[in-house]
Amino acid sequence: FWDFLILFFCLPVVIFNEITKKRLLGDMSCRIVPFMEVSSLGVTTFSLCALGIDRFHAATSPQASARPIEQCQSIIAKLAVIWVGSMTLAVPELLLWQLAQDTSPVSGVLSEYCAMKPSPNLPESIYSLVLTYQNARMWWYFGCYFCLPILFTVSCQLVTWRIRGSDKKSECRGSKHGQCEGHLNCTIIALTVIYGLCTTPENVCNLVAAYMSPDMSKQTLDLLNLINQFFLFFKCSVTPVLLLCLCRPLGQAFMDCCCCCCEGCGPDSTSSESSADSKLKTEMSSSIFFDKPRETPPPLLGLGTPC
Repeated sequence: FWDFLILFFCLPVVIFNEITKKRLLGDMSCRIVPFMEVSSLGVTTFSLCALGIDRFHAATSPQASARPIEQCQSIIAKLAVIWVGSMTLAVPELLLWQLAQDTSPVSGVLSEYCAMKPSPNLPESIYSLVLTYQNARMWWYFGCYFCLPILFTVSCQLVTWRIRGSDKKSECRGSKHGQCEGHLNCTIIALTVIYGLCTTPENVCNLVAAYMSPDMSKQTLDLLNLINQFFLFFKCSVTPVLLLCLCRPLGQAFMDCCCCCCEGCGPDSTSSESSADSKLKTEMSSSIFFDKPRETPPPLLGLGTPC
């Protein structure tokens, strides 16, 4: 959902600014766009950490094939911590950027751009904190939004593989359950690889801009910033598609919802038969993840009847 917000709001603002050299929504977009982009990095970082912890618990659970279904309140609480924490860490971006204007030396056209310059009208204590954040922003990006998710995911995967390797011959882990767990681990690794590849150029550009900015022109710095933003947009575009393709239960549920919306969910004989088949398949697939006793056998359809 946060990736959708980035593509829906930030991408049109950036494209409009590059085409017209005017900032859409003015000074507000200069503050909201960086805030949402940094929040997106935080959401992805902490989500990967949470998924790594979940896979570790799945590997160390004494009865992995009979894990209880997590309550909705617990999932909402985790999402709230991830989102609120990411947005809180991105609050300094709202105070760091402001709208500036510059005249092009070639064409003489007045253009608008966003400058990383705290407003002097801020209170002295807040102004000093924003300046401290600006000076440490490069290393904060590199440590929290690049090293943390990659190292955390790699560490959790190594520990999980070590535990799964030692318990490979145990009876509590069936072959189907082991395949599903391995598939989920591959999904997390793929998400981490995509995230690492898309955030590496930004960290490299931050290092280059920090140590070589006096020798670089403003046009070069703007080009590097634009490349970083489009790498972020690429990550936001690829991540949902990758998740739907690799996570088969989620992709199947998404396709079922799309087919249901397209067909209008009209009750007919074909849909009833397909729903019965899909229900039976869902029950069979759910037994892969959770060892829940079935109270009653599935009803058998009468042969030769109109129903």
